[in-house]
Amino acid sequence: MKSDILSAIGKKLRDIRKEKGMNLAEVASKSEITAGLLSKIENFRTMPSLPVLHKIAMALNEPLSEIVKPVDEEPEQAYTLIRNGEGDIEARYDSEGLIYESLMSKVIQSTPVKINTVTVNPGVYRKPLSNDCYELVYLLEGEIIYGLEDEFIHLNQGDTLYFNGQIPHSLKNPGSSDAKLFKAYFMNQGL
Repeated sequence: MKSDILSAIGKKLRDIRKEKGMNLAEVASKSEITAGLLSKIENFRTMPSLPVLHKIAMALNEPLSEIVKPVDEEPEQAYTLIRNGEGDIEARYDSEGLIYESLMSKVIQSTPVKINTVTVNPGVYRKPLSNDCYELVYLLEGEIIYGLEDEFIHLNQGDTLYFNGQIPHSLKNPGSSDAKLFKAYFMNQGL
């Protein structure tokens, strides 16, 4: 499956930063943003505004046009079909023990939407994170405990959870087998 448009920019920024031997703090400082924000951009937890993207490009000494170069020049199709196992596996270094498979990213009526399946290995706990998305989670297999602020929500197969991703949220697989989630991210616009 070809790279999706919405996460391609974050991946490209991370690749350029690493090629140039720069760490998050260095690029963030030169960009006048926080390392946390840069990490969220690189891990598709937030969509940068054009001014923020421009500052990052300048910090990397890379033309903005190279960073936003079209990654999907094929014309829009009438439908999208992703067969089992054809999604792209995303490298997310802030979520060990979780396997993100990107199924698609689209802009739907001016809202960037990203769809993933996430496999959570047994016993894995992912510390609280936040993002600039609303999230819809449907549990396909297993069980998961979502922590939303001070509340813990136990999800079983077939359960659906919708929440504002700006709320710090953790997740844990308390079971002895993999849990699998269907996740839809609805991005808030620009920073």
